[in-house]
Amino acid sequence: MPSYTPPIRDTRFVLEHVVGLAGHANQPGFEAATPDVVDAVLEEGGRFVADILFPLNQSGDQEGCTRHPDGSVTTPAGFRDAYRQYVESGWATLGNRPEFGGQGMPHVVSTAFQEYMISANMAFAMYPGLTHGAIAALSAAGSPEQQATYLPKLVSGEWGGTMNLTEPQCGTDLGLIRTRAEPNADGSWSITGTKIFISSGEHDLTENIIHLVLAKTPGAPDSSKGISLFVVPKFIVEADGSPGARNAVTCGSIEHKMGIHANSTCVMNYDGATGWLVGEEMRGLAGMFVMMNAARLGVGLQGLGVAETAYQNGVAYARDRRQGRALSGAAEPAEKADALFVHGDVRRMLMEAKALTEGLRALCLWGALQVDLEHLAVDDGERRMAADLIGLLTPVIKGFGTDMGYRIATDMQQVYGGHGYIAEWGMEQYVRDARIAMIYEGTNGVQAMDLVGRKLAQNGGRAVQALLALVAGEVAAGKQDEATAAFATALERALGDLQGATLWFMANAMRDPNHAGAGAVPYMHLTGLVAVGLMWLRMATAAARLRAAGEGDAAFLEA
Repeated sequence: MPSYTPPIRDTRFVLEHVVGLAGHANQPGFEAATPDVVDAVLEEGGRFVADILFPLNQSGDQEGCTRHPDGSVTTPAGFRDAYRQYVESGWATLGNRPEFGGQGMPHVVSTAFQEYMISANMAFAMYPGLTHGAIAALSAAGSPEQQATYLPKLVSGEWGGTMNLTEPQCGTDLGLIRTRAEPNADGSWSITGTKIFISSGEHDLTENIIHLVLAKTPGAPDSSKGISLFVVPKFIVEADGSPGARNAVTCGSIEHKMGIHANSTCVMNYDGATGWLVGEEMRGLAGMFVMMNAARLGVGLQGLGVAETAYQNGVAYARDRRQGRALSGAAEPAEKADALFVHGDVRRMLMEAKALTEGLRALCLWGALQVDLEHLAVDDGERRMAADLIGLLTPVIKGFGTDMGYRIATDMQQVYGGHGYIAEWGMEQYVRDARIAMIYEGTNGVQAMDLVGRKLAQNGGRAVQALLALVAGEVAAGKQDEATAAFATALERALGDLQGATLWFMANAMRDPNHAGAGAVPYMHLTGLVAVGLMWLRMATAAARLRAAGEGDAAFLEA
C-alpha cells in the first residue's frame, strides 16, 4: 500500500525564502496571510488530506463512479462524507473573495493546499478544482446578477462547477462545435448539443452543478469567433436562491478511462436546456479562457502533486527492498543483499525526481504569487510584470510540469520493478493518473505552440525579455557568491541556450511556420528547465544564507 506525507517543511521553506510571502504582507489582499495563519493552513490542510482524502485514493480508483438509469451518478464510497468534511471545515472558501463568502487568502497559499489535495487524491481534488475555474470565469465575465446568484454557493462548495468545451468532432479546434443556443422570449436561451470529456459533469457531492457551456447562436460565424458562453445549472435556481426544477441536461454515460476513475468524466447531453448568456454574444472564448488559464495552472500542479507522492513511495521502497550488492562492494555485509538505494541507476532516478519536484513546487508557488500580484499589486509596473510573467509561463507550468510529473511517476514505477506494475502496490495508479494531465486543458503540444506562436511575440516580446533579464540578473548575483557560483554558472549556460533558441525562432518561425511546430515542445522544455533552474538558484541562495547564519536544519539546507 502506498503512503503520503504532505511536504510541509518544503512548502514553508519555499513560501518564506523563495516566494517571499512575508514581504507582501502590507499589500492589499495579503492581510489574511499572517505567518501563524499560513502555518495553520499547511499543518491542518496537510492533516486533512492525509487523514481523510488519501485513504480513499486507491479504493476510489478501484470502485470508480457509477451511472444509474436515470442519468444520476454516485461517486465511490467515502467521497460524499469526505466532501462534506471538506466544505464544513472551510477548505472550499480558502482562496475565494470575501464579498462572496471566501476567506480572502492569497492564491499562493491556496495553491499550496491544492498541491496536498492532488497528491493525496487527484480524482477527488478535481471536483472542487473545476468549481474554482467556474468561479474565476463568472467573476471575470458574469453579470452582477449572475455573480449574486451563483458565486456564493460555488464559493461555499455547496454547488459544483464544470466547463463544457469538447465535442465528439472537436477539441482544440473549438470553431467546429455544433452545440446551438436559441433565444427564448424571457431572455434565456435553449441549449442543445453533446459535450464529451466533462470532468465532474454529474455527481452526488453537491446539491447543484453549474455548467459553463460553449455554444453558437443563430447567425454566428462558423468559426471560433462565433462562440458564446452560457451558464446552465443542473437545477434552475429559484428566486430565493434554492435549486428548483431539473434542467434538461443529463449525463449520457461515464467515459471509460485509463485513470482518474473516481472522477466522473461524463458525456453530457443538452436537450433544450435553459441557459443564460455570460458576457457578450459571440465573445464567449474570452470568458472561457479565464477558466482555462486557471485550469492550466491547476493541471501543472497536478503534475507536481502526483510526482511528489510517487517520489515519496519510490524512496521508501528503495530503502526497504533488498536486491544485489553495491558496485563498490557490500554496503551491509551482514545482510544477504543491499537495499536498492545503493544502486547508481536507482539513485539517479530518485535524485532527479527530488530535484524536479522541489523545483516545480517553487515554480508553481512563485507562479501563483504572480497571479496574486497581477490583480493585487498597487504599482502598475509590478502588476504588468506579474501578468507578463505568468502569461508566458502558464503553458510552461502546464506542459513542462505535467511532462516531468509523468516522467517521475514512471521512473518511480521503475524503481519498484515488477511490483510497480502490480495494482496492489499502488504505483501503476500514479502512472495512469499522471498521464491525463499531459492531455487535457490543451495537450502539451498545444501548450508549446501557445508559448512559441503567441506568447513569445506578444507585446513585442516584452514577457520573454523580462524573464531572460530576470534570470540573467540573478545569475550575475549568484556568481559573486562562492556558495552558489558553480550553480549560477551552470544556469548561465542554460540561459544562453534559451536565448539562442529564442532568437532562432524569431528568425526562422516566420519564414516557415513548421519550424515553430517542430521545435515548440523542446523549446517549452528548455524554458521550463531554465525557469526551474531559477527557482533552484533561489533555493540554493537562501539555504546558503541560512547555513552561514547558523539557522535551520543543516542537513535539510545542505540537501
